[in-house]
Amino acid sequence: MRSGRAALIGGGLVAAIVAASALVLFQPWKLVVDDRVDEAAPVPAAAPAEGGRASAGATPATPAPAARLLHRTSTWKAYEHETAGTVKVYRLADGRRVLRLEDFTTSNGPDVKVWLSTRAYSAGDFSSGHLNLGTLKGNQGSSNYEIPADADLERYESVVIWCKRFSVAFAAAPLTSAA
Repeated sequence: MRSGRAALIGGGLVAAIVAASALVLFQPWKLVVDDRVDEAAPVPAAAPAEGGRASAGATPATPAPAARLLHRTSTWKAYEHETAGTVKVYRLADGRRVLRLEDFTTSNGPDVKVWLSTRAYSAGDFSSGHLNLGTLKGNQGSSNYEIPADADLERYESVVIWCKRFSVAFAAAPLTSAA
């Protein structure tokens, strides 16, 4: 009688550990919870008039330099999850480059990354030849990701939303010149 009870308790403990591990690994609540982010575009606003405030009809002494749009696309190929929105790459006046996901929507998931890939967006396998720009800030909205100064954009053909936890692409878009 006692060994049956011990086995039952042991089995219950193992089941609880497996269930807790599965929750941590799969994070199933992300299937129903969206993370919305609305970062401002990296395009600098006009400088305020002297005194720190812009007055009606006033023009700034020196206009703020505009960012230059290098790449733009709104074509996403879904792999694991439907994805939509616009990808833009800007070169800012100070030389920095920023990838912007605008009016973006995809599924939420654990450990989702934004990559630049050397593979075409229709390739399917993006596990090699990529540059990780960071963790996806939100699965809905608009967000910015700085591109390292030493990254050669000529090498990269696509933007990939990658789930590191499960090694799958949610979706990919071509990195198309804005010219």
